[in-house]
Amino acid sequence: GAGGHRVEVGMEAPGGWSLADHVESAQTRKAIRSSKWDYVVLQEQSQIPASKYLREQEMYPPARVLIARIREVGATPILYLTPAHLNGWPDMELMDYDAMQYQINAGYYGIAQELNAIVAPVGVAWSSARGQNPDLPLWQADGSHPDEQGTYLAACVFYAVIFHESPLGINYRGNLPRDVAEMLQTVASSTVLNIP
Repeated sequence: GAGGHRVEVGMEAPGGWSLADHVESAQTRKAIRSSKWDYVVLQEQSQIPASKYLREQEMYPPARVLIARIREVGATPILYLTPAHLNGWPDMELMDYDAMQYQINAGYYGIAQELNAIVAPVGVAWSSARGQNPDLPLWQADGSHPDEQGTYLAACVFYAVIFHESPLGINYRGNLPRDVAEMLQTVASSTVLNIP
């Protein structure tokens, strides 16, 4: 793998599922127990964390259950703090990306603090990348799912969180030009490790 790390990965991620769906799922329970995982990543459906009411009712209770199950098998839970939608969530009065990202950050950091869990601050890194380069395309055309740059930035954030080292200088860069890959590696590094 990249950076000289050998990584074994499993995924249980049916489209649109919430953490509550995973609590009920025998498949998810089996997946958690199926291997000697070091880390298990939890990602909530994209909008729930952005609503104070929804996160307290629908995200936090299942997160508590899943994090307990993950710790029971000796693994470390990581909360995947996702990027907001490009155009926010206007139906919930979150009129742009920044307003929605602010709420998502609050949602993930709130439960992380309560349960003393690690956060992979992907959404925070997106804010930083956008601040440095407003024209950088991070989303697919739907304004919700990440494109190649967004996916690469997320991967770099997870690299920094899991290995406690900067992704800067990793040779793997997908199909991205070197300068773009290095900029994204640098953003991930400064976001997670405070290394400029």
